Amino acid sequence: MTEPCDLSAVVARALIGRKALSPVELLESCIARIDAVNPRLNAVVATDFERARATARRAADAVARGESLGPLHGLPLGIKDLNDTAGLRTTYASPLYADHVPEADEHLVACLRAAGGIVACKTNTPEFGAGANTVNEVYGFTGNPFDPERICGGSSGGSAVALATGMVPLASGSDLGGSLRTPAGYCGVVGYRPTPGLVANPSSEAAWSPLAVDGPMARDVADLRLMLSAMTGPRREDPLSLTAAAANFLPAAPADLSRLRVAVSEDLGFAPVSREIRSLLRERVTRFAGVFGACEDADPALTEAEAVFDVLRGIGFVAAFGETFARRPEAFGPNVRANIELGLKYTASDVARAMAGHTAIFRRFLGFMETHDILICPVAAVPPFGKDRLSIDRVDERPLATYYAWIGITFGLTLTGHPVLALPCGLDRTGTPFGLQVVGRYGRDAELLAIGQALEGVLADDTDCRRPLPDLAALAAG
Repeated sequence: MTEPCDLSAVVARALIGRKALSPVELLESCIARIDAVNPRLNAVVATDFERARATARRAADAVARGESLGPLHGLPLGIKDLNDTAGLRTTYASPLYADHVPEADEHLVACLRAAGGIVACKTNTPEFGAGANTVNEVYGFTGNPFDPERICGGSSGGSAVALATGMVPLASGSDLGGSLRTPAGYCGVVGYRPTPGLVANPSSEAAWSPLAVDGPMARDVADLRLMLSAMTGPRREDPLSLTAAAANFLPAAPADLSRLRVAVSEDLGFAPVSREIRSLLRERVTRFAGVFGACEDADPALTEAEAVFDVLRGIGFVAAFGETFARRPEAFGPNVRANIELGLKYTASDVARAMAGHTAIFRRFLGFMETHDILICPVAAVPPFGKDRLSIDRVDERPLATYYAWIGITFGLTLTGHPVLALPCGLDRTGTPFGLQVVGRYGRDAELLAIGQALEGVLADDTDCRRPLPDLAALAAG
């Protein structure tokens, strides 16, 4: 029999609304699952169970009284440890904040609570979100739910693992270079990088930059749409959010895949991608390409993406941490330190060229998407590697210049500003999940999510392409 924690968020919310499932019962099921499998994985790093239980009881009383219920009413949430949560330890995975307990929720968390969500726990992340491997000095390493000796991706790794194993039905994520998409791909869940501004971040120190965004993570696209519906809306403190188009992200008419013009790219024309992943992408695409109106190989013009991203990422870290670094460089781990040191090397001319290059990438990609409805490419360049490595220094025979160069397949799309859905597509040879990135048109997030949900249904009909599930009994056994 399915445990309540294994229900989709959409199904659980419907049962709660019909008085067929109590928020208390659902929360206790999630807590039991955390207790069973988290010791093996280390995805959940701080808990708020007693306050969550009190909130769940109030949520159950509201249902009994027939009150109006929010879209997330009674659903337990995992919140990434980069997001401030009132009264709950929030460390940003940094020893500098090891004992930090915020007094107030940040905007995103407040929105989720206002929609009826119940914050149950915080999920692990690398230091200040820097890295595609979820490990830090405060909480340690988070393992892949399909093989705990391999990485789960990052920086939203704890959220992805918690979702894959049924610890929570919904979790928050964030994405700069692929921090939401890589762990979704490696853990067999869905993640969504929205068009910048769609999810407001009024506390951002770089409010004019479209690179870093918050986004929802879930186990299927319908759940993703439900969570996104509670996260959107403009805030005057976030200038990009003021132009975000209003849309209904909840299901309407299903997308007609037979009308779509689809581009498929192994490497976006520039990114390091292993021969193994290229071959797997080709094999998987042949299984479902026939559902589209047209499907062709096509690479966008992103050849300068790595040089542009290096500069913009580097100066962003200098802006956020440069003053502290000047006083206490030893306070930061290797990833954050590498980004700051890289950023400090750039001249004003370097920054000017990167800004102009970023604009050119965006405009060229707009043109590319005029002839394609979606673009499909891999989520990651290689299968998840072992936990003994913080990063990798080459892909096949290609050496890499930075610790994050291997995620070019995701950060290249960051620079385009277009929305991207990470969708599971079976397993790779290591027995860990393989994922696709599905890129939609700029500002047309509702359209992309409808397409993604339709494609998810197609993949579910193929045993080699459907969303894989981890062995919970083996994880619980330790």
